[in-house]
Amino acid sequence: MSPRSGFLAALLLLLSLMSAPSAIALTVPAPAADAFYKPPAPLPDAVPGTVLRSRQVTVKALVVPVPTKAWQVLYRSTGTHGRANAVVATVLVPITPWLGGGPRPVVAYNVGSHGLSANCAPSYWLRQGIEYEFALQSLALAKGWAVVVTDYEGSASPNPHTYTAGPATGHAVLDGIRAAQRLLGVNGPVGIWGYSEGGLASSWAAELHPTYAPELNLKGVAAGGVPPNIGNVGHKIDGGPFFGFFLAAATGLSQAHPEMGLQGFLNDKGRKAVEQVKDMCQVQWTPTYAFHRISEYTTVRDPIQLPQFQEVLAANELGKRRPSGPMFVYQSLNDEIIPAADARALAGKYCAAGTTVKYTESVVSEHISLAVTGAPGAVSWLADRFAGEPAPSTC
Repeated sequence: MSPRSGFLAALLLLLSLMSAPSAIALTVPAPAADAFYKPPAPLPDAVPGTVLRSRQVTVKALVVPVPTKAWQVLYRSTGTHGRANAVVATVLVPITPWLGGGPRPVVAYNVGSHGLSANCAPSYWLRQGIEYEFALQSLALAKGWAVVVTDYEGSASPNPHTYTAGPATGHAVLDGIRAAQRLLGVNGPVGIWGYSEGGLASSWAAELHPTYAPELNLKGVAAGGVPPNIGNVGHKIDGGPFFGFFLAAATGLSQAHPEMGLQGFLNDKGRKAVEQVKDMCQVQWTPTYAFHRISEYTTVRDPIQLPQFQEVLAANELGKRRPSGPMFVYQSLNDEIIPAADARALAGKYCAAGTTVKYTESVVSEHISLAVTGAPGAVSWLADRFAGEPAPSTC
């Protein structure tokens, strides 16, 4: 399958899901109209991972309720600059008893790019029955594991969505695991898994775990399609069909880092685009901004090279910290969004730091298709970690 045909297939699938019967949407209020998503003000003085609010919900696959127990949790986490925030996650538990011995494992499944609009939040899509990554989450549920899916910072809450901002995203993942364990009353083995933006989130969680959440019994992290450096992604997709992802990433980073001064190097067209993308899902920004260039929206030819942009990129670059647990990193050699050389270099940095890493490259996939074809390998690798098997290494 070519990159474009793979993308179009995924796009058509998402459009078909989003055009499911309107009765689904009518039974689930949008996050802006749902008081559950509004954090208490002020936030309670509580430790990260504290459950501030929870409710049992029904998760659907299209119109069919999924036979699993599910809750939404609003929990305390930490933003980019160390400020307390509140994030929403969905906790999924198989209805069958756990027979694996010891506490049921909890796996943080971290979604790929959904969008900056609150209406793209995975917690909302899971209840509507249009969460297209639920098929991948089901692979973990089929193993008997509990699964927690974070919305990330600001995805559906009133705070700005800090899309691709590393520290806040990693904190949201780790605190989502803490919240899930507290909700379920378990304190067992933990795994982390994600692809694309989810791979970024998983890798940040891996790097932050030793200092931010060392009490979590992390057995391993599977991360695919990881973008270690957003600036390199911007240069790769500039002028191509996926340019909208960089426009969204610049917007998300600027919402985490006002010091980036994004508005200062945008032209009128750029300011309009940034306001538009804040209200879009990725299925909307992809066709809207396909084949455009960074220079169309800015007053300088390449704002990525500006000192203030470089400082923000450096603060959000992966590979500067040593993950404490083993990692499985998988990447498409023909990835049309993420430079394969960046993923290879990231694995090399982790190896050099002493982390046990299994790194694989696919030569028959591209960015979107590897999310599906690489999933069974990620689940199998996590299952081996939970079983106590020694982690393989390609270092």
